[in-house]
Amino acid sequence: MKKTYLFMIFLMMMLVMVGAGCSSDETEMKAQAGGKVELTVSAAVSLQDALNDIKKSFEKENANVEVRYNFGASGALQQQISQGAPVDLFFSAAEDKFDKLVEEDLIEEKNGIDLVGNDLVLVVPKESKKEIGSLEDLTKAAKISIGTPESVPAGQYAKQTLENMNLFKEIEDRLVYAKDVRQVLTYVETGNVDAGLVYKTDALNSSKVEIIAAAQADLHDPIIYPVGMINNLEHAKGAKLFYDYLQTEASMKIFEKYGFKNLK
Repeated sequence: MKKTYLFMIFLMMMLVMVGAGCSSDETEMKAQAGGKVELTVSAAVSLQDALNDIKKSFEKENANVEVRYNFGASGALQQQISQGAPVDLFFSAAEDKFDKLVEEDLIEEKNGIDLVGNDLVLVVPKESKKEIGSLEDLTKAAKISIGTPESVPAGQYAKQTLENMNLFKEIEDRLVYAKDVRQVLTYVETGNVDAGLVYKTDALNSSKVEIIAAAQADLHDPIIYPVGMINNLEHAKGAKLFYDYLQTEASMKIFEKYGFKNLK
């Protein structure tokens, strides 16, 4: 009787252990197959509208992946990643900021692509009474806004344009620097400055500004937006999924809708 009792206890223990093992395996499989993956994408603020649209369509097709954006100036975002910020993809508004992460071995060159392009334009408030009809007319403006050249690619392109037109030194004391291109646009929209240099994509989506002129392409570095995956084994599959989705025909149509050039 005693032997039978001990055998029953042993049998019950074995069943519990096997059941626990199966439960653990099932949980792991479920986590791999359907667990929620949260991706962090650091992206230039000028991409905000297009990327928010792409996020909606992507998450409808990939219910187990959630995309979280960190929008800002490309230079500031690049520094955050260099300092160890937990990011899965970087979508820059300038090649040099992206290349910096490649040089630091944080992005493999094969895991990046030049995806879209943009134009730099001069904008003024919609009801402006200033006689500004060209870039040369910036000498008539009391205040002009551009992004901070050291961290904002649009500001870097703006400074290059003004220097190549021999205008920068003449109007330097009238420049109002902004933390990103959207802030430049806001300054113009609110009339806090007489004019600003922003991306065409931002200007097209504002009803409060008027595009006066586009900067000639040979006056500044090419405006190219590279995107790439940060070396991150934890979310590698999810990051690759979104990286590939950004290059689909559906995504490219969204970029083009907002005024970006397709560089694929």
